[in-house]
Amino acid sequence: MPLVQQEPGVPNETSLKVAILGHDKQSRMAVVEELSRYSGLQLEELSLFPPNREDLTHSLAQNHDVVIIEVDRNPDSAFEMAVSLCAEGRTYVMAYSTTADMKMAVHLMRAGIREFFTLPLDPAEVSAALTRASAYLAASTPEETATGKLFVFLGTKGGCGVTTLAANFALATAQESARETLLIDLGQPLGDAAINLGIVSEYSVAAALQHPGRLDANFLSNLTVKHSSGLSVLAASNDFPENPPSQSAIDKLVSVARSAFDYVVVDIGSRVDLMSSSLFAESSTVYLISQVGISELLTANRMITKFFAARHENLQIVLNRYKSSDLLFDDSQIVKALTRPAQWKIPDDYAAARRKRETSTPMVMVDSAISEAIRQMAKTAAGLLPEKNGKKGFFSFLR
Repeated sequence: MPLVQQEPGVPNETSLKVAILGHDKQSRMAVVEELSRYSGLQLEELSLFPPNREDLTHSLAQNHDVVIIEVDRNPDSAFEMAVSLCAEGRTYVMAYSTTADMKMAVHLMRAGIREFFTLPLDPAEVSAALTRASAYLAASTPEETATGKLFVFLGTKGGCGVTTLAANFALATAQESARETLLIDLGQPLGDAAINLGIVSEYSVAAALQHPGRLDANFLSNLTVKHSSGLSVLAASNDFPENPPSQSAIDKLVSVARSAFDYVVVDIGSRVDLMSSSLFAESSTVYLISQVGISELLTANRMITKFFAARHENLQIVLNRYKSSDLLFDDSQIVKALTRPAQWKIPDDYAAARRKRETSTPMVMVDSAISEAIRQMAKTAAGLLPEKNGKKGFFSFLR
């Protein structure tokens, strides 16, 4: 977004679409009059908070870069509108009042509002706020984001081992690649990726999704906890969520994470409700976790046919707890059910699983057939050459 030189006393400003929302015409016009001094701003006035606030919020977020809200007439409605707008993600939200109420200002800032003005407006404050808005929006555009690799772990059903595999894969990726790696737990209603790694986090993914407007690399870093391996973890919430996060909030989290980390691993359990989010963009690699059972294979078939028919190399099918001696189906039947061969077979290792449960030690940190298989997955994902193994035919079993 190019900057435009203004007359003395007027800041450089980008082309921004700005909505001014307020009941009182006089105070609203005061804001419009001040903003009219800046070329490059497209201004729109809205005088009412309609009953269907959800539709208005979505429309404002889609069509405006900046929204400025009056908080005098109906503070509760203004606050709810601000929270909803901030949850949409990219919109830069400001507020104004005729009263210098510090308590209200702090309350609004905690909701995600970035600027608070008191009438009459101070031109210097407005100038600085617009400059900050321009910088924020320029940094938030998709063209500016980096493209760390994204790995999404999805299960055919609950209990098939998605979280265990995602957590151990992320840890192995961090160790094998020695690159910045983040594990995000989006399992609902409560995820336990952090528990699988034996760590406790003060913060959770809820803070990122509730305040996407303030989400950037620094904020994200403050929400994560480091495992001794070097892996960063954004843990799931410890509480049942009152409201599901918006898709735009999830997309913002993914974008910021990929800009800050080389590898981003996301555990989504069996949440097919996220299929339209950026988690499943063409650039992401999806690990579809299943077991070799009738219901699991049937669900896998339906999911692949409906959601992943066009995916090829970036859909990795993983058969977990695989034990060939116990199978009711041969390989040809499994391939037919899945519509394609599985890329990975994680062996069933009762001793390793029991050791993990009793010691809280991640499986990938103890030598076993499971850890070797997961590390091979991680090396392949990170583009590293697979290690040679003296056991003839071992990896032919895994692949």
